[in-house]
Amino acid sequence: MKVFARTPVNLGEFKIPRGRVYLILERCKGCNLCIEFCPQQVLQVSEMTNEKGYHYPEIRSDREDACVNCEFCTMVCPEFAIYTLEVEE
Repeated sequence: MKVFARTPVNLGEFKIPRGRVYLILERCKGCNLCIEFCPQQVLQVSEMTNEKGYHYPEIRSDREDACVNCEFCTMVCPEFAIYTLEVEE
């Protein structure tokens, strides 16, 4: 959890959104924009390659539940290869 310099009084009243990241491997060209723009650092470069030979992103094992469904990865992907869906807790 992030540490705030000043904790909002009503922070407990708000539900933090959660999401799940999905990748269409065949579309990925390994630009890594999704990795760079993820504010929760959920993604990392995979050792594996797709059929085009690009190293695609994968979810970090220590950050599997950290996605907040901000959709930054979806917005910056030039190939429409990644997206998120909200997960109910």
